[in-house]
Amino acid sequence: MTTREHAAAEMTGIDWRARFMQTGCDDDLPIADAHQHFFDIGRNYYPWLCDRPLKPFRYGDYERICRNFLPADYFEQCGPHKVLKTVLIEGEWDPRDPLGELRWVDEVASQTGFPHAMSAQAWLDRDDIASVLAVYGAHPLVKGIRHKPAAVPRDAYRDDFRAPGSMRDTKWRDGYALLARHDLMFELQVFWWHLAEAAELARDFPSTRIVVNHTALPSDRSVEGLAAWRAALERFAREPNVHLKISGICVPGERWNVARNGPVVLDAIRIFGVERCSFASNYPVDGIVDRLADIFDGFKAITRSFDPRDRLRLFYDNTARIYGL
Repeated sequence: MTTREHAAAEMTGIDWRARFMQTGCDDDLPIADAHQHFFDIGRNYYPWLCDRPLKPFRYGDYERICRNFLPADYFEQCGPHKVLKTVLIEGEWDPRDPLGELRWVDEVASQTGFPHAMSAQAWLDRDDIASVLAVYGAHPLVKGIRHKPAAVPRDAYRDDFRAPGSMRDTKWRDGYALLARHDLMFELQVFWWHLAEAAELARDFPSTRIVVNHTALPSDRSVEGLAAWRAALERFAREPNVHLKISGICVPGERWNVARNGPVVLDAIRIFGVERCSFASNYPVDGIVDRLADIFDGFKAITRSFDPRDRLRLFYDNTARIYGL
């Protein structure tokens, strides 16, 4: 389906939720992609995509995604999947102009109908944070912000970790405290060993929802690594104001496959519950490893035995509710 066809599918008046409940057909399962990106690297500056040499990245070489990726490119990759809504997450735009990405995304949405919501760039420990959040809070497209907090490798982490730009940094927290004033949620991208800090944040600011990106990055697939990831998720899931996006679980050098990723997906859902999880493509970033259509095929295969109502929650309803789609 093309971008126009997807937009048309949304506007047909068909209740795709009801249709899926009636047919049970995977092709009728509506999807609200909870985490995707658009890039126009010819027009806009993204340091990690435009600068050379490329930065080290968890999937390895990402040269293949250093190109434009717009709604038409997204839907070219969708195959038969009925993606009706998408949520764009900031793409590490030029930090000198955080509001520039919103202006551009608003233009793209006006022209194509996608995305339907956005979590924008903000730097919580910068002096401009109050004025930036005031703009975001007044814009109907923006539902939250992302600022990746300071982090360290697992072997360097200590329970009392505290650094400038981290979740325990006073200035960073002062910026975070402003989110509630503008009814903005927080997109948290951090490795799972930092989730104890995130739990403190959730308790200290209970009116701000935290949406964990990319399943808290279970990159270590050893028995010990996955056990530690599960334990960290279980502790964090005790906080009522947290939600989990299941995405970003690619294994470097391997195509996305159910055998490798199925246990991770099922553990995440078991720990957080179907009411607090959403599926997402992380496209085009996960395109380093596989096609968008194959990733959604994998999520569908893993959940095929689930109650249809739970599949609707995971693929569409939870994302629509959280982001007000």
